Amino acid sequence: MTTMNLPPLVTVFGGSGFIGRHVVRALAERGYRVRVAVRRPDLAGFLLPAGYVGQIALMQANLRNRASIDRAVEGSSHVINCVGLLFETGANTFDAVQDAGARSVAEAAKAAGAKLTHISAIGADAKSPSAYGRSKAAAEAAIRSLLPDAVILRPSIVFGPEDGFFNKFAGMAKMLPFLPLIGGGKTKLQPVYVMDVAETVARSVDGKIAPAKIYELGGSEVMTFRQCLELVLKATDRRRPLISLPFGLASCIGSVASLVPLIAPPITPDQVEMLKSDNVVSDSAKAEERTLAGIGIRATVPASVVGDYLVHFKPHGQFTNSGKAA
Repeated sequence: MTTMNLPPLVTVFGGSGFIGRHVVRALAERGYRVRVAVRRPDLAGFLLPAGYVGQIALMQANLRNRASIDRAVEGSSHVINCVGLLFETGANTFDAVQDAGARSVAEAAKAAGAKLTHISAIGADAKSPSAYGRSKAAAEAAIRSLLPDAVILRPSIVFGPEDGFFNKFAGMAKMLPFLPLIGGGKTKLQPVYVMDVAETVARSVDGKIAPAKIYELGGSEVMTFRQCLELVLKATDRRRPLISLPFGLASCIGSVASLVPLIAPPITPDQVEMLKSDNVVSDSAKAEERTLAGIGIRATVPASVVGDYLVHFKPHGQFTNSGKAA
């Protein structure tokens, strides 16, 4: 293969993360050359078999280091930013990574003449009580100013084999005698399958999605927080009472847990703030077809796949008698 007919090069920031790894695979399947820009390339080698020899390359990059961003973007025709934080640790704050870092990626993409697809989140709002939501909104504003044709994707809660949502509560059901219904469990969510998000990203690189728009990606059904926990219990064949936990108490527990070093807190005060608002696709996005359905993707039903990857949380793994809950 000569230099003249090489496939386009796509740089994926955060390509070894939960969403990023599926984006990398979706792009590789389409034949693109993929540069995976991550903080720890030594831990991202598992991605290489997803493509042919030399198709996927690993590069060190940190969104808090502009020079590394410029190197990662050089020569790319399209840039994808999958980097996001569930909670802040040390220098990796929401403002530093999700706002300033995303802005730097957009600036580098513009300088390189590359197109940009940015993964944000439903709940991005400059007036959000959540620092997470405000940082996402600030990034969107900067990106639209720098690259008006950028594609911005706002998924709801993303689920899949490596997710931090259903897996988290399945682990809690394994260890605890109950599951907490934060805020009474009434918050509405619209879990979206990670492969559906990755397919959307890949289509944006293909040029099959209209640019200069913000798409809201929600799954096949709107579920309450309670229904999500009930799905976890059903998928793992466990019986646990669901105990209502007021937002204030949940926030206090999160504050204390956040003080324990080197351990990911079960929930943070900022996440509690996010749970005070529904996380679903807006009516305006549906009317303007800025959704999965609008771009021709049939959303995956959570119950059809969650049980497959939560099987190791069952009392006896895959050999658990599904008729007897523990």
